[in-house]
Amino acid sequence: MAVIETAEKMLPAGLRPIAGRALRMLAAVLTERGDKATAQRMALTAFSIRILSAALAFLSQIVLARLMGEYEYGIFVFVWVLIVLCGDLSCLGFHTAIVRFLPQYRAAGAFAEIRGLTGTARIFSMLSGTTVLIAGMLGLHFFGDRIESYYLVPIFLGLMAMPMIALGDILEGTSRANHWPVMALSPVYIVRPILIILFMLAAILFGAPHTAVTAMQAALAATFVTALGQYAATLYRMRKHYDAGPRKVDFLEWLGVAFPIFLIEGVSFLLTNSDVIVVGIFLEPHDVAIYFAAAKTMALVHFINFSVKAASGPRFSSIIAEGNQTDLAAAAVDAARWTFWPALGVGLAVVAAGHLLLSLFGGAFTAGYMLMAILLAGILAKALVGPAETLLMMAGKQNLCVALYAGALAANVGLNILLIPHYGIVGTAIATASAMAVEAILLHVFVRRALGFTLFAFATPSAATPEMRAR
Repeated sequence: MAVIETAEKMLPAGLRPIAGRALRMLAAVLTERGDKATAQRMALTAFSIRILSAALAFLSQIVLARLMGEYEYGIFVFVWVLIVLCGDLSCLGFHTAIVRFLPQYRAAGAFAEIRGLTGTARIFSMLSGTTVLIAGMLGLHFFGDRIESYYLVPIFLGLMAMPMIALGDILEGTSRANHWPVMALSPVYIVRPILIILFMLAAILFGAPHTAVTAMQAALAATFVTALGQYAATLYRMRKHYDAGPRKVDFLEWLGVAFPIFLIEGVSFLLTNSDVIVVGIFLEPHDVAIYFAAAKTMALVHFINFSVKAASGPRFSSIIAEGNQTDLAAAAVDAARWTFWPALGVGLAVVAAGHLLLSLFGGAFTAGYMLMAILLAGILAKALVGPAETLLMMAGKQNLCVALYAGALAANVGLNILLIPHYGIVGTAIATASAMAVEAILLHVFVRRALGFTLFAFATPSAATPEMRAR
């Protein structure tokens, strides 16, 4: 506390009351014991890692774009997004099921179930990842003549990483379930991007060409090193916390929980990445690179939503448990405001600096400036309802979320197919922004119907709808 008091004295007098409270809350989170404090520390650590990883990802993409040029960079981006997407989906939700079951088993002292769950999940991930790898290789063999030749070798290399990507997801889920946020997030979000750059630079130093094939080789090596290192570290830590012993396996029960999670997260993940995939299918690598750079730059604004979502979930859950509908409406509208206004400010700042930020990727990338403005319109439309999907999930409306994501995904893909032939990457930006608007409208409607109040950044929290008053 002496450190906190000293820090308060160093602040300007006008900032001391607010900043002092914030410092004391931070000190409490860092020093207190108990499940609540542990969860808060994990959330704070995870958020810090995600901020660091976002900055690192942005810088690493700039380095790769500079090393390869927009054409080769576009090839790499399309293939890598496709491979990561398939690798994550191949887990079938098991990585999140671990987070659901392991804490329950630990609280009950069911260590045989913990050993069975974590061991089965690792084996399942390797088998499922290998299955996707084999399916991909068969696809290349039978349909390779229908794929652009410049994609064939990068896809082949990327497929080899599939089991390791799936294993990494399971290990991340295992660490999250044990409240080990650094071990959970740093391998994929920090270590792997750094290794990709280092291996790429090393390869070029030894005479390798500045191509997407070299980048995919670097990504493949980085994925293996990261996953195997993460496996060794996780296994060592698990053995320290859980003694060796018999294993109890209840695969069907775990799969029964994992598969619905897979549907929710899978559709959401497809929605997040479908624009890059569709652009890669219909347009040239040059266009993929420009679009990805613009989208990656605007992703800086998405962290507003990520931050509010991380903070709002526990709050929504607590209020729902209390059954206070009026407080829930107020909290939801408050979260929407905390999403929209910062997103508007940060978004306008990013667009204002758009030419400079895109020029960091290379001179040709400034052609994506208009895309940034279009994508911002979609981001702001989604920000108007804040973390509405988190609200629905906390209220037990997961099925509505699946339907919502599926509708937004269908709108995204359909509009892309309709607009790309006429407007190119501008059509993709319009389609993506429109899909975000569709998602926002569906969230607004579903929240009103399911929970009985209006969720909108400009709504008055105290003005409950007739449906809500009836409850």
